[in-house]
Amino acid sequence: MLSARAADSSPRPNVLLIVSDDQGYADAGFQGSKEITTPNLDRLAKSGVRFTSGYVTHPFCSPTRAGLMTGRYQQRFGHERNPYYDPSDHTEGLPTSETLLPAHMVRAGYTTGWIGKWHLGAAPEFAPSKRGFQETFGFIGGGHKFREWKTNAAVEYTVPVERNGVAVEPPGHLTEAFGREAAAFVKRHTQEPWFLYLAFNAPHTPNEPTPERLARFAAIADPKRRAYAAQMSLMDDAIGEALGALRESGQAERTLVFFFSDNGGPLTANGSANAPLRGAKGGVYEGGVRVPFLISWPGKIAAGGRDDRPVSSVDVFATSLAVAGAPMPTDKKYDSVNLLPYLTGEKSDAPHERLFWRSGELRAVREGRWKLVHLPKQAPELYDLSHDISETTDLAAKNPADAARLGAALDAWDRELIEPAFAGLGAERPGQPNRKTNKQKK
Repeated sequence: MLSARAADSSPRPNVLLIVSDDQGYADAGFQGSKEITTPNLDRLAKSGVRFTSGYVTHPFCSPTRAGLMTGRYQQRFGHERNPYYDPSDHTEGLPTSETLLPAHMVRAGYTTGWIGKWHLGAAPEFAPSKRGFQETFGFIGGGHKFREWKTNAAVEYTVPVERNGVAVEPPGHLTEAFGREAAAFVKRHTQEPWFLYLAFNAPHTPNEPTPERLARFAAIADPKRRAYAAQMSLMDDAIGEALGALRESGQAERTLVFFFSDNGGPLTANGSANAPLRGAKGGVYEGGVRVPFLISWPGKIAAGGRDDRPVSSVDVFATSLAVAGAPMPTDKKYDSVNLLPYLTGEKSDAPHERLFWRSGELRAVREGRWKLVHLPKQAPELYDLSHDISETTDLAAKNPADAARLGAALDAWDRELIEPAFAGLGAERPGQPNRKTNKQKK
């Protein structure tokens, strides 16, 4: 149905991919939060489907984005760590041997745009403009100040914000600027299909909301949590501005929208909350990899739905290509699944037989209700997520056959992967300071 529409209708459907940064699982109205109000995200949830078992492919920022942009587990090409910000380093970034989603969308006749955070390599060949994005606005590193504009290209959190490769004047609050830029992109491109990747750095540290927005959350006693809530609110408004532009320009019903966080909340680092999940950013328990996850397409996907089947951020790749009427590439092994048949009811089974995670020595696999977690120097742990979303009761001893089966599957997947291709943040480098003391972890 979709490919036929793509063939005989112009313009074809748009794709808007919205990613938040270090957002806690519990920190949105549609996730049940009573203290952090997110009316625009709540409206998006009501217009589409909320995936209660929505995952990312890694518990850190950059590897998740690498998997997202390639449709492949990032460990297949060695992108298992956060790259250190160094524009002169030609290894620390998403390998140029990988063709990214925007490049495929351009070939399908789409206009492509990137707004926000990149974090896939700082050397020139890794830049979004070299990887398929035709229009760009944002910063190249893994984090940025929101309100302080003393720019310094040598320091990651103060690099200039650029539009199409040219530094721009301080745009006010960065989150608000990203919302304006996204709305402008949507309104500029009403006659041709487009793919827009809107990658916020909120609510990643340093949370620097406007004083006015901070005052709205005066009832939250913890100052870190209060600033986090205010920054979440600013991001929600910015998302609302982009979604409003869709409605105002008459494009809402021909735009597929994704929203999720790049990993779980880091809790004490930024004031986030992952309840009822166990763990946080950096780990392979649910709190590190299960995230708020929405998909909306008015008129094509039933509104107000809830889907408990496990899906992954890696699925954006195949789903977007399907919307564009473009074929999946066959040059390599891809892990992405087109979710549209599952969203429309054409398929009723689970999109994935299993989902896998590896971060250094931390490994995990999910198959249906079962989740196996394997930490270094410890026996594998088995959890029944259908009854124990908080991963409190290890059932490996009571279900040895299930634990063994999942362990074998995890080992088989691991053998398909390669070792990390670059040292990453925190590693020793000859002739350079020890980055293990770097305070701005991603």
